[in-house]
Amino acid sequence: MQRIFFVVTAFLSVLISCKEKAGDNKTVPTATHNIPVTKPRADTEKIKLKAREAFQFCKDNQLNTDFCILIDMSLHSGVKRFFIWNFKTGTVSSQYLVGHGCGANQWSSDESRDNPQFSNEDGSHLSSLGKYKLEGRGYSEWGINVKYPMHGMENTNSNALKRYIVFHSWSLMSDEETFPAGSPEGWGCPTVSNKAMKEIDPMLQKTSKSVLMWIYH
Repeated sequence: MQRIFFVVTAFLSVLISCKEKAGDNKTVPTATHNIPVTKPRADTEKIKLKAREAFQFCKDNQLNTDFCILIDMSLHSGVKRFFIWNFKTGTVSSQYLVGHGCGANQWSSDESRDNPQFSNEDGSHLSSLGKYKLEGRGYSEWGINVKYPMHGMENTNSNALKRYIVFHSWSLMSDEETFPAGSPEGWGCPTVSNKAMKEIDPMLQKTSKSVLMWIYH
């Protein structure tokens, strides 16, 4: 009887020891913490520097010197990065969300919301950096059915007309900031909300000179 008790006791000791060792080898989940994500904001000084350069460019190229459009693609697409700069007051008069090209990503997704790529190549589905003049107003199948052809004025955007890159609105674009989500991505056109276009369109119609749109990073 004592022998049986000894064997059972030894067996239980080994079994407990094995369980403890197995427990030591288990991966202990690391406690997760909600790390706050800071919403990016436009750099006011950067906008002012671009505006000064834009004003001189408009003077040299006989473009509108009342206002211009500045688009800072270095900002997350879920924050307002489309600025109407008033040359007379030296301030941003309005700002909106604006979409960029999806490239190889899924159309209408926001996969490149904080790291867009750029190209001047036809078929790339990417936006092009550089200075454009908005000249002409036509019918668009998108948004409020208004578009403005974008005439590229630099080597980085010289194929804009060939690529059918135009400024238009899109019903998927939001009026309010969507960060940390981004704006829907199209095939390269800078797109704003329908409400935004209803505010911008009258301004573009009233001017007697072509308006500068500068897309930079």
